[in-house]
Amino acid sequence: QVQLAESGGGLVQAGGSLRLSCAASGRNFRSYAMAWFRQAPGKEREFVAACSWSGVTTFYADSVKGRFTISRDNTENAVYLQMNSLKPEDTAVYYCAARYVGASDYEVASLYERWGKGTQVTVSS
Repeated sequence: QVQLAESGGGLVQAGGSLRLSCAASGRNFRSYAMAWFRQAPGKEREFVAACSWSGVTTFYADSVKGRFTISRDNTENAVYLQMNSLKPEDTAVYYCAARYVGASDYEVASLYERWGKGTQVTVSS
């Protein structure tokens, strides 16, 4: 199984950009579909973006389409989330998640077996 550690969060002004990274340790990273979820205070955890094991197939929540890009590097055991044109409503703790041999229903949090501890993203207006 993989262990996940997020980094790259911080405070940014509206309209700015951040790049989140998720480092995976363990074996068979390329067998995992990877995703980013987020949770704002007082709200449920929500899906942000996901990619297949190869990174070729990607999925996005409607709220981030055209602004966020998920990518992965299987040689570095890492997945990234490039966030552009950030808005105050993007403020949340962002979590990296891994799902073994996942091929559908990427937005369903309960299907992911491994989670990182999260990184805080705060967007000021």
